[in-house]
This record gives sequence, C-alpha cells and structure tokens, in this order.
Amino acid sequence: MAQELTLASAIHLAAVVPAVAIGVVQLAAPKGTRPHKLLGWIWVLSMVTAALSSFWVLEIRKGAGWSVIHLLSVWVLVAMSLSIWHIRRGNVRAHKRFMVGTLIGLAAAGLGALMPGRFLAQLFL
Repeated sequence: MAQELTLASAIHLAAVVPAVAIGVVQLAAPKGTRPHKLLGWIWVLSMVTAALSSFWVLEIRKGAGWSVIHLLSVWVLVAMSLSIWHIRRGNVRAHKRFMVGTLIGLAAAGLGALMPGRFLAQLFL
C-alpha cells in the first residue's frame, strides 16, 4: 500500500536529514569552537522542527491521532531545552549527555522509519 508524502512529513524529513548529517559532524569536530556552536544551534533548530512537525505526522495510526512514538518528540523538546540550560551554566558533561543521547534517539527513530510499511521503507528499500 503506497503512502503519499504529506506536508507535515515533508517538513519533518527536511528537518531530520540535516540533523543527521550535522549530528555526525558534531561528534567528530572539536568542541567549544565557533563552528561547533553555530552547527549546534542549527542542529537544535532542526531537531526542534522535526519534533514539532511530528505532531502532524499521523500515518502510524492511519490518522487516528498520536502514537507512543510522539512521546519521543516531547522528550526531544525537553532534552534540547535541558542541554542548552546545562551548557549555559557550564555543565559540559550534562550537555554532552543530552546531545549525544538525542542523536542516538534520532538514529533509532531513523531505523524505525525504515521498517516495512513505513514511507521511507517504500522510498529506499
């Protein structure tokens, strides 16, 4: 059964793709530099956009509302806020944990999006 790319899904995908790329770069790049901070803000913006747009992506339950996966979107919003809060207070360790944890969650969500029957699976597999 073919699915169409909705506006919400397109926005979500457009936010997720750069978030994956920037997240990988951020892991390898030197920390605390101007480029790290700039890419970090772009990454946060991408992640927040992905999280917010997900509340209009309802294909999992065939339009019947939110699913358990949407709890991850709530967590992303919390994690991004806490990560910024921690780094502004000099707690690099907590900042790193929230950022890396969110990136791991993004990778896991990406794998889930490739499951049979999902839009990305139809597109790429």
